[in-house]
Amino acid sequence: MAQPDQKKFFENLSGAGKAIAVLTSGGDAQGMNAAVRAVVRVGIYIGAKVYFIHEGYQGLVDGGENIEEAKWESVSSMLQVGGTVIGSARCKEFRTHEGRRAAAQNLVLRGITNLCVIGGDGSLTGANLFREEWSGLLDELVQQGKIDRESAEKYSHLNIVGMVGSIDNDFCGTDMTIGTDSALHRIIEVVDAIVTTAQSHQRTFVLEVMGRHCGYLALVSALACGADWMFIPEMPPADGWEEQMCTKLSETRSRGSRLNIIIVAEGAMDRHGQVITSSIVKDLVVKCLGFDTRVTILGHVQRGGTPSAFDRILASRMGVEAVLALLEASADTPACVVSLCGNQAVRLPLMECVQMTQEVQKAMDERRFEEAVRLRGRSFENNLNTYKLLAHRKPQSELPISSFNVAVLNVGAPAAGMNAAVRSAVRVGITEGHKIFAVNDGFEGFAKGQIKEIKWGDVGGWTGQGGSLLGTKRTLPAKHLEKIAEQMKANKINALLVIGGFEAYLGLVELLAARGKYDEFCVPIVMVPATVSNNVPGSDFSIGADTALNAITDTCDRIKQSASGTKRRVFIIETMGGYCGYLASVGGLAAGADAAYIFEEPFDIRDLQSNVEHLTAKMKTSIQRGLVLRNENSNENYTTDFIYQLYSEEGKGVFDCRKNVLGHMQQGGAPSPFDRNFGTKIAAKAMLWISRKLKETYRKDEGRVFANTDDTACLLGMRRRALVFQPVVDLKNETDFVHRIPKEQWWLKLRPLMKILAKYKTSLDVSESGQLEHVVRHRRPEESEGVPA
Repeated sequence: MAQPDQKKFFENLSGAGKAIAVLTSGGDAQGMNAAVRAVVRVGIYIGAKVYFIHEGYQGLVDGGENIEEAKWESVSSMLQVGGTVIGSARCKEFRTHEGRRAAAQNLVLRGITNLCVIGGDGSLTGANLFREEWSGLLDELVQQGKIDRESAEKYSHLNIVGMVGSIDNDFCGTDMTIGTDSALHRIIEVVDAIVTTAQSHQRTFVLEVMGRHCGYLALVSALACGADWMFIPEMPPADGWEEQMCTKLSETRSRGSRLNIIIVAEGAMDRHGQVITSSIVKDLVVKCLGFDTRVTILGHVQRGGTPSAFDRILASRMGVEAVLALLEASADTPACVVSLCGNQAVRLPLMECVQMTQEVQKAMDERRFEEAVRLRGRSFENNLNTYKLLAHRKPQSELPISSFNVAVLNVGAPAAGMNAAVRSAVRVGITEGHKIFAVNDGFEGFAKGQIKEIKWGDVGGWTGQGGSLLGTKRTLPAKHLEKIAEQMKANKINALLVIGGFEAYLGLVELLAARGKYDEFCVPIVMVPATVSNNVPGSDFSIGADTALNAITDTCDRIKQSASGTKRRVFIIETMGGYCGYLASVGGLAAGADAAYIFEEPFDIRDLQSNVEHLTAKMKTSIQRGLVLRNENSNENYTTDFIYQLYSEEGKGVFDCRKNVLGHMQQGGAPSPFDRNFGTKIAAKAMLWISRKLKETYRKDEGRVFANTDDTACLLGMRRRALVFQPVVDLKNETDFVHRIPKEQWWLKLRPLMKILAKYKTSLDVSESGQLEHVVRHRRPEESEGVPA
């Protein structure tokens, strides 16, 4: 990796004289267009020629009009389009030596020696073989007189970089493949719709989702909707599953639930290799229980629709990294694939990833299922472990005996995904043997005694609910310390789990300061960040921010669409976030904005003027729409109205303006799959930490818990590649308390990327990009889980 003092900047890299081709191959996946757009625009930005290859490898073999030079405007308005605009096709000819020779000729004739392939493992394996054969193919073309010796020497090696586009998330080496998050959105939209009709009629629904060889979609959607039962290829059910499943469904109904949801991956089977289909499951439930049962097979719906904000950002980041990798590649560099590890883009040797992906299939074929799960990687493994923790309620006799009471509360503004986190914490806490108490209305409710025990069944169906079912207030504990301490004593509370935003963080700081005066606060306390603003120090992500990003992205798509067919128009859109520019910046990247004004990056009238001039020049091309985002507290003088009026005046005769303040719609709505899953996993991890700390801090001689060290009041946050418990005391130095933001924010590094994609010349630090890493086969003990998705 580049050392911090050896800064490497994107603008110093030149693509002059280089030609890059981009193709999409295999099954389509939402977000592929965002990746193509990023490759094209970044390639052009650094001075390279960029070519589309239409219809995947078929277009590479056929040549002619299928290989077309791309212009900046060629990729305008494709960010929000699902599928792949440049087309994809299965290609038998490319599997033959003759087909690859024809493809090589087509590339050499255009001087293309850099190939960016977006597809699954089959597509990437084909690209690697093409690269290995390249010099031999050129020799044959010279002998046949189809190219001259000079061209063969000039284009003597082919650089290959892959990006994985696959809704199944079945490629080893990356936590997420492009398209997976969007497919989960389609599944969860269907589940949420089904929940309402199923509750009306007391029905059982069996949902069949894609995943012939990989159960990721089924697993994560089961987690995200709190399904009663799930079938995936990597975890065939034990013998006698039929009876166990029916018992579980009956128990759910007997506790007052009006519906059951069973999710089946299309490749599901039992331990003996017998296929388990949705119709088999339905017939079983009808025969054994007599429940009204319906089957829904989602099919290609999962591949369709608009890409989610996550997929657009992932694909854009991957596209930039892919161009970087091509620029830095040499004849000795192995073909690489750009992957996501936690919250970091990394490069891995393509064939190492392919080989491990094939090893997973081999392990499955040989019935070594635990090995297959481990090979799938930490993201899959952690999802599966969380599902096992939450899915099946153990009988009371099997639970560990604990005399501890744990309180759970929400603090701050509501955020989508809070309820999924509460459900997860409650159920994991009960599984650990604790009594769980729910506090209503945050610290204010705590002081008033709004606290009562909450049971397993009380949180059923909570994952899909937006807002905060416990109720949440911004009130800080400082004014109510004595009353809160009394309530903790009266209810014998031994630990606290606080789910919330910046107020929750401030609340922990105040409780920590009060430990010297009140022994009641000398208990393990942990915070899980949940706020749409994503402004909590110590975490790259907060529960609720992804849902807000999708709300912004969806609205921007609709607003841009409203201008189609009209004259040239620029939209000024105000986002939430307080002083934190996360939503404006990352939303701007996902929506294809031309500018995003934020507090963290001061701007003046000259910047505004420059942006107007930039848009005026853009509007004189074939592009007809402009999009400008402004964070609500970015500048007290340059208000949304001011910017709207400035743009309206300066754009006269070229474009007109409209403004839109998104407001609280960003806080509302059903949580996205990411937020449901992130909330579920992070809260489960927090509760397991509480269990561990309770055992460590219990004083037998005094018969009580006593925790007053810094490491017993922590914030659990996502940092780069891992979920980390950080003492709240240590985070104080990282916090700008006046503006309620962290002093350093990772996403600021994405801002230049948005500007480059909008055709601004800017500086982009790429010091962290570079060396190839290797696929990790065994997770190191100190490594925690990556970003859930």
